[in-house]
Amino acid sequence: MLPEGFEKYFIAIIPPSPLYEEVDTLKNYFKEKYKSQAALNSPPHITLHMPFQWKRSKEEILISSLENFSKERTSLPVELQNFSCFAPRVIFINIKRNESLKNLQKELQRFCRIELNLFHADYKDLPFHPHITLAFRDLRKSQFLQAWEEFKNKEFDRKFEVNRLVLLKHTGNWEISNEFLLK
Repeated sequence: MLPEGFEKYFIAIIPPSPLYEEVDTLKNYFKEKYKSQAALNSPPHITLHMPFQWKRSKEEILISSLENFSKERTSLPVELQNFSCFAPRVIFINIKRNESLKNLQKELQRFCRIELNLFHADYKDLPFHPHITLAFRDLRKSQFLQAWEEFKNKEFDRKFEVNRLVLLKHTGNWEISNEFLLK
């Protein structure tokens, strides 16, 4: 439950079309075949900053700050490479190791901590592991084993240029609130 006057947000990268639709089709496949639909509560994305609470009355400050951050950053390539998992519940599309993406995430985390006073003690010790989730918290362990057997050796190789960051807002589901272009 959020405190009165607060909204929940997170910052991510959304793949462009037609890759967006291709990933969404995979998420729907997990819903149909493995009864895991929680990943459908948000658009296909790579999380750069975990969910956080922000005062609704200060949303414009958040948006203008992220605009300023983004306009100082350049676009970068991202390669999706096959599937991986966090056993026993999460299956995702793996992102090929990418120093530019790692640096962007690190700069954003630092910016959010210093400029926006956002802290995430729960996640501070976890390394950045970029991925696009296909199935997670509602994937039963028995279904996970079956799904992972199906996907562990499948190939999936795609590339795209990251030219924008997005702010997602929780309105029952996660929806794109604002987009911030990179230079």
